[in-house]
Amino acid sequence: MQDAVAASLGHWESFYVIVGSSGAALTGLQFVVVALMAELHTRRTTREIDAFATPTIVHFCAALLVAAVLSAPWHALSSAGLVLGACGAAGVGYTAIVIRRARRQTGYRPVLEDWVWHVVLPFVAYATLLSAALALARHATAALFAIGATSLLLLFIGIHNAWDTVTYIAVDRMGAGQENEDRP
Repeated sequence: MQDAVAASLGHWESFYVIVGSSGAALTGLQFVVVALMAELHTRRTTREIDAFATPTIVHFCAALLVAAVLSAPWHALSSAGLVLGACGAAGVGYTAIVIRRARRQTGYRPVLEDWVWHVVLPFVAYATLLSAALALARHATAALFAIGATSLLLLFIGIHNAWDTVTYIAVDRMGAGQENEDRP
C-alpha cells in the first residue's frame, strides 16, 4: 500500500518543489510590498492590510503548505487527504473573514476586479482543495491534478494581488509627487 502511495505522490515531487519554493519566495517578497505600503504618506489603517495584504500571504503560505503536505512520506493517501481537507475548509472559512474585512475597511473602495481576485477565486481554490482532498483516496489521479491546479491558482492569485498592490502604491506615489511639484 505504501508503495502505491509513494508512486502516486512521487510523480509530483518536482512540481511541488517548484510550487513550494515559489510560495516561500513570494511570501518574502510580499513583506517588501507591505514595507512599501508603510512608507506611504497617505493615511492607511491596518484594516486595509488585513483585507488585502494578509490574504496574499495566506494564499502563498497555503500553496507552500500543500506542497509540504504532498511531499511528506504518507502511509495512506487518506491521511494526506485529511490534512488537505482541513486546509481547504480553513481557506473557505478564511474567505468569509476576508469578505468581512474588505467591507469594513474604509481606506479603499474595492471594485469588481478586487472582489474576483480577493474573494471569488480564493473561494474557488479552497473549495476545490477541500473537494479534491475528500476524493483523494478514491480518485487519486484526478484529485492530485485538482490539488496541483489549486496550488497554482493560489500562487497566481497571490502574484496578481501583490502586483495590484505595488502598482497602486506606484500610482499613489506618482500622484503625491505630482501634487508636490505643482505646489509653489
